[in-house]
Amino acid sequence: MSDTLYMARALQLAEQGLYSTHPNPRVGCVLVRDGHIVGEGWHQQAGTAHAEVHALTAAGEAARGATAYVSLEPCSHHGRTPPCAQALVDAGVARVVVALQDPNPQVAGRGLGLLRNAGIEVELLGGALQQQAQELNRGFVRRMTHGMPWVTAKLAMSLDGRTAMASGESQWITGPAARADVQRLRARSSVVLSGADTVLLDNARLTIRADQLDLPVRQKALALQRSPMRVLVDGSQRVPFESSFYQETNGWLATLQQPEHPLPEGCGLLLLPEKEGHVDLQALLQKLAQKHQANEVLVEAGAKLCGAFLQAGLLDELVVYMAPRLLGSDARPLFDLPLLQMAQVVGLKIVDMRAVGDDWRISCRL
Repeated sequence: MSDTLYMARALQLAEQGLYSTHPNPRVGCVLVRDGHIVGEGWHQQAGTAHAEVHALTAAGEAARGATAYVSLEPCSHHGRTPPCAQALVDAGVARVVVALQDPNPQVAGRGLGLLRNAGIEVELLGGALQQQAQELNRGFVRRMTHGMPWVTAKLAMSLDGRTAMASGESQWITGPAARADVQRLRARSSVVLSGADTVLLDNARLTIRADQLDLPVRQKALALQRSPMRVLVDGSQRVPFESSFYQETNGWLATLQQPEHPLPEGCGLLLLPEKEGHVDLQALLQKLAQKHQANEVLVEAGAKLCGAFLQAGLLDELVVYMAPRLLGSDARPLFDLPLLQMAQVVGLKIVDMRAVGDDWRISCRL
């Protein structure tokens, strides 16, 4: 097998950490000696062994003289675990192939340098495998390089582009398969975020529903051990503390002023500056990234808040679930986006479109 195929396997392993490694990156490692895989591993949870350590443990003495294929540059600093670059040196690995250099300033080439200084041959791949490794850790890369998370807006709409009836009623536009797919989006996110209108109309909790999370047993168990941060953007504090949102742990109120009454137990407060009469969304995302290590933020909100994120240039991706239904001309639109001229049109690139049960999932990049 070639370097390309072994690295593809390392990336496949890394993907198993899609739902559980926050705030760490997803990393896989394959050890090969004499044309045979002698060890494999993937990073499972923050604070536990990294991919390289799992692979080295599996390989034992067979790691000496082997080639290590790692989807992300081995770390060179002491965090909650020892540096993986040194572990590879100590194990006697002869060659290390890496798909993506770590964007973390604490690493950023230092891991590769440590390996080279120890006499280990190092190769940094480019091309499609590098892009795949970056896509797998798009939120981590964004946070490390720009101090911002990757932001995805998830919306559900009818075939005629409507998201709710005029009354606000929206449950359920899409079918069970699409709703289960949304649980996977939530599970991979660091933060699930919504606005007051959505929480009030849908009595939304924004939690992961275990019974709908369709994942392999090990991945599901790890995913359910981690609760994404739930954020309610409510500058006017319209949502009462008795609502379902506040009855769950790890809920946060993003608002402009200190509330008059204490927040329910287990909930936190994000005080933010005002911008045009509303919560400054850019300041919110910066705080989530820099203070709470948020890599990926999932926005599940209505036309107004989603439109505000879009107009502010803060969305990276749209995931739209389209149901084979017609809600009619009086129903609510997908975005509150008052565009008047063709020159103002927002351009999108469709990167994926597939059937999910009876519905269609359309993924677009801005």
